[in-house]
Amino acid sequence: MRNQQNITSYHQKYFRPSSLKAINLRFTNPNFFDPYYDKTHDQIEVPQELTNTPEDTLLNYFSILREAANMGGRSCGTIGHGRIPFPLAYNFLSKEYQKKLSYEDYLHSFSGIGHTSLLKLCRVPDGQRNIRFFYEIETIEGFEGKSAEYFGYSYGFIQLEHENEGFRIAEMSKLEEDFLCAPYHGWDHDGEAVVEVKYGNWCKMIQYLYPAMRKGYIKNIYFHGKGGADYCFMFIILTNGTDVEAAQFRKEGNAEWVQVNMKPEEECL
Repeated sequence: MRNQQNITSYHQKYFRPSSLKAINLRFTNPNFFDPYYDKTHDQIEVPQELTNTPEDTLLNYFSILREAANMGGRSCGTIGHGRIPFPLAYNFLSKEYQKKLSYEDYLHSFSGIGHTSLLKLCRVPDGQRNIRFFYEIETIEGFEGKSAEYFGYSYGFIQLEHENEGFRIAEMSKLEEDFLCAPYHGWDHDGEAVVEVKYGNWCKMIQYLYPAMRKGYIKNIYFHGKGGADYCFMFIILTNGTDVEAAQFRKEGNAEWVQVNMKPEEECL
């Protein structure tokens, strides 16, 4: 049975929402959307200055979506900028990505969402030298049959590519965060447990673990392997307390860290 201090700490870690400030706070002038008010997605070109760098591309993309709303039956009046931002935001996707995701499907993916806050944006290593970011958002969402809205949290990875003298989103994943089952059941939401179970119990690789190192929402877990190499696992801590693995590295002796892609589920079970 946990003592009171442990219960309090556990509760604060897993059952409290994020206190991080939103970082998608560009375009606060409502007149920003005037040139796009009556245009469809195929009539819009994204200004080049909005996509000069990968970071600017994503901060501008999520800032455009900040007050975009697709609430359906909610009838309390106008919510934010309504659907006006969606055609512009859709053009931050690459042409190849748009072939896979139609505008109608893109718009439908925002069903029930009335506001989006970007909480975390972090470039993560990619072994193929692609441009890859981790992101986490907080959304205000409405549900059928409810007269109030609720906060939801999602995360994923975004890959960008250079196109038309600017950067575009080439691929984007989105996973909803679990605030109940993850903390009550299992071990795979905790980075230390993930490393110990997968690489210790399953793969029998660990000679000894080093103390985890945390900076902000980034957690690095190291171990010295039985074969003599050192390993580093980069995790990103979500609002719901879950650690999400973002990258793996291996180092032999005094050599440089090299990114690897080990799959213990396939290689050790």
